[in-house]
Amino acid sequence: MQKTNVLFVCLGNICRSPMAESMFKKMVAEKGLTQDFQISSAATSSEEEGNQPHPGARKEMDLHNLDYSGHRSHPVTTGELQAADYIITMDNYNIQDLAKMLPKTELPKLHLCMEVVPGKSTQAIVDPWYTHRFNDTYQMLAESLPLWLTKMEESRKDHHGK
Repeated sequence: MQKTNVLFVCLGNICRSPMAESMFKKMVAEKGLTQDFQISSAATSSEEEGNQPHPGARKEMDLHNLDYSGHRSHPVTTGELQAADYIITMDNYNIQDLAKMLPKTELPKLHLCMEVVPGKSTQAIVDPWYTHRFNDTYQMLAESLPLWLTKMEESRKDHHGK
């Protein structure tokens, strides 16, 4: 069975998207599904290219035993966008930027992270680079990512009869 390719995207790829990537990888591993998923993250901007996660993001990830070793920010590539089954963004600016890079036929795979949370579907995950409230980012991701995993697992079962 083909892996589900999940790409998390934010502006700089040093706070929100690497946090989402590491959280999602941990959730998938805890369920024994690592072999079913390809999980990565990228930026809509090249400003932070080559940088590790923000010190505040690293501190928050360390609190939750999340692995971000080897992570370096990079701008999203056309290849990553084409390969992704789900492109999960942190805010509407990310969606607008990525929509310009995607063919119209691929727009359905572009999502706002909180859209799966009842009553919060249009809510952005606020950039902690500005707020320095990294725990708020973690909490919002902790609320939305399990719902994404459930949705993806159900989709895999529907498409593969597993």
